[in-house]
Amino acid sequence: MIPKKTLVLGASPKAYQYSHEAVKRLLQKGHPVEAIGRSPFALESVQVQTGMPQLEGIHTITLYLNKDRQKEYEDYLLSLHPQRIIFNPGAENPDLYKKAIEMGIESLEACTLVMLSTGTY
Repeated sequence: MIPKKTLVLGASPKAYQYSHEAVKRLLQKGHPVEAIGRSPFALESVQVQTGMPQLEGIHTITLYLNKDRQKEYEDYLLSLHPQRIIFNPGAENPDLYKKAIEMGIESLEACTLVMLSTGTY
C-alpha cells in the first residue's frame, strides 16, 4: 500500500460524523492526513485547521461539505493539484467535479470509508 496524503475537508470533532471516522481510519491505514474544519481541534495525531492553509503534496481530497459550503473552497482545492477528489455522499458537486476532470484530476462520487474497508482507496 502506497500512503496517499489526504486532505479531509469538513472534519468534525463529533465522533458520530463520517468525516471524524474518516480521519481515524485513514490514519489507521497509514495515510498521512491534513484536515480542515469549522474550528481548530485535535483528532488523533491530526491538528484540524481552519481556513485555507498552505498545504503541499496532497494526493487525495475527500469532501464532507455539501455543494453550497464547498463553493468558497473550490479554487483553493484545485490549486492544491491533487491527483484525486472524492465526493462523499451528500458532497456531490457537478460543477467542481467537471472542473477537476478538465484539469486531469480523478474525481469520484464514492465513500471514503467504504473505499478504505474494501481496499480500493
